Amino acid sequence: MEGTATPSAPHDDESLTRMLLQLRVLFAALFSTILVALAIGIPTAVIPNPWFVRMTPAGMSNYFFWVASSLLTGTLLATYTLPRSARDGIAAATAGSGYLGLLAVGCPVCNKLVVALLGVSGAFNYFAPIQPLLGAGGLLLAATGLVIRLRGARRACEVPRS
Repeated sequence: MEGTATPSAPHDDESLTRMLLQLRVLFAALFSTILVALAIGIPTAVIPNPWFVRMTPAGMSNYFFWVASSLLTGTLLATYTLPRSARDGIAAATAGSGYLGLLAVGCPVCNKLVVALLGVSGAFNYFAPIQPLLGAGGLLLAATGLVIRLRGARRACEVPRS
């Protein structure tokens, strides 16, 4: 059987396509996570920078919600790189989880809207105690959105059984 080329198996092309899709989603998740971490960390001054000053020191819960929100929201954003047939429309969860993460990490008296509505003492007495609840709500929203998106992706990739 000299000179005969073996045809490439169809499953090889399929596995290469799947691997490239996985790499694309992995790269998008890494890029999105870093982008969200910067978008939350710079304005809240968890990442020291010359543009924003934090009036109160960041606590452990601020760092926890910063990292957790960045990871979940970044991964949720990466699901938008999936093929259109694998997507569900859940963009509001992505935006909401990022915003709640920003509120949970931010300094209570640095938030101009909160200070305008409640005053400085109100920001410390009323807003600061609910920041962990806002962070937990943001994480719950991002996790729910991620589960829904991944369930839709899994359903779109299933092969019907005959």
